[in-house]
Amino acid sequence: MESTRTPVVSGWFTGPGAEGGFRLLGTRCSACTAVFFPREDAYCRNPHCPGGGELAEVPLSPRGRVWSCTDGRYRPPAPYVSDPDVPWEPYTLVAVELETEGMVVLGQAEPGVTVADLPVGAEVEVVPGVMDGEAGSVRTTWRFRPVGGAS
Repeated sequence: MESTRTPVVSGWFTGPGAEGGFRLLGTRCSACTAVFFPREDAYCRNPHCPGGGELAEVPLSPRGRVWSCTDGRYRPPAPYVSDPDVPWEPYTLVAVELETEGMVVLGQAEPGVTVADLPVGAEVEVVPGVMDGEAGSVRTTWRFRPVGGAS
């Protein structure tokens, strides 16, 4: 039986088999060209926007450069969802400056990628990931990995 795959947050990224590959999705204002992630669907958040622009969905750069990173070595408190009976697995949190947009996006690194693998300025790419799963259901998310898949 195949598991149902559900995005952690609907509309924030494409599926792995999407045209153009797996991508984070943002929105762009047609009046000022500002790009937002997480996406903005109600109004332009740019205080200098002349106003009146439409917000359109845009795929974001698939690559960027490490801006900063750190280890997550403790279980976060609620509302973070985790099973207290399962041992905590540390993870690497990485801030990535996207290639084209110049904005910084946070995300976890792929499992097995450590802070030592992510020096500031290193090129990384966004890839599909799994947040957690239960019988018959998997919650999907995005991850970052060093370009070339080294981990």
